[in-house]
Amino acid sequence: MAAPIQTTGLPEALELLSHPYAGEDLGLADCPVMLVELTAADISQWPDEEMADLIKSAPAVMAASVTADHDPADAPKLAEHCAAFDIVLAPGDLPIPAAASADEIGLIAAAATASPAAAVALVQLLRLSEGRSTADGLVAESLAYSTLQSGPQFQGWLASQPTRLVPHNPEPAVRAERAGSTLRLTLNRPERHNAFSAEMRDGLVEQLRAAWADPSLDGIVLDGAGPTFCSGGDLAEFGTTPDPGTAHRVRSVRSAAFWIDRLAAKTRVMIHGTCVGAGVELPAYVHDVSAHPDTTFRLPEVAMGLVPGAGGTVSIARRIGRQRLCYFALTNTEIDVTTALAWGLIDRIEG
Repeated sequence: MAAPIQTTGLPEALELLSHPYAGEDLGLADCPVMLVELTAADISQWPDEEMADLIKSAPAVMAASVTADHDPADAPKLAEHCAAFDIVLAPGDLPIPAAASADEIGLIAAAATASPAAAVALVQLLRLSEGRSTADGLVAESLAYSTLQSGPQFQGWLASQPTRLVPHNPEPAVRAERAGSTLRLTLNRPERHNAFSAEMRDGLVEQLRAAWADPSLDGIVLDGAGPTFCSGGDLAEFGTTPDPGTAHRVRSVRSAAFWIDRLAAKTRVMIHGTCVGAGVELPAYVHDVSAHPDTTFRLPEVAMGLVPGAGGTVSIARRIGRQRLCYFALTNTEIDVTTALAWGLIDRIEG
């Protein structure tokens, strides 16, 4: 059975959201998705700051729906109305930035119903981080991620996972090779599809800190050994941090995202194979990302009861926009390299 969705028009939505009990009603809903149908008449009311604040204050996934009967000439005005929403659904012939297909609403509702706490945390985090510094965005993301780690959705997912044996690899998790003024850093756990472990994080942070302090270094190349650039966080380590507070503290002071962002202008990333979680989030900070034609991309964290936790709510949002990232992360959709290029997630296809 399809997940229930609260569907309303724009005037009705604004009236509802202004009610003092709106936050509680929406935040505790079985399916925290409100679909606001924007009619042709709505464009006569130019959106104001109060309207945008009401929409962004809602503890729910706020989706706007634009029907096919709108005049394409009105698209700029519609885009102004849509800017405050988390997800926009519109026909392909309307040039609304970052809009998804209207038939995706079922997938969005199902995802929010399965992980309501993570879905709401995702949209609130993306709203909060928009326009803020990398440091501020990473702190907010870490707080949300750490909190959700103790939630029932993630704990249930964790309990359902098999015990994972990690094969021994005597080599460093990050291999560093210097040639002249260029440093090549290679994620080096091919037996684990370069799953992003604590060892790999620490190795990457150490190398990037040293690179930042070295004025003789002109360029950095980041790639991955084996068939996969990075398959995301190492599932064998999930849930092993003693408590959410410790997890946040470690994530705050040992952040590969922070250092990649500081070195983004001189760094080039070459990705291939499966890119999941951190494998999507970390490259997005860099100004030059090339992908092999076989590359695929996915953000599975919300389906696990979490939000992206390797800096992606900052980096990916800057590349493809808050609304497209919300759709991408919420629905656990896998995209190919052509879509990634069209979205702006990568800069070119090579190989």
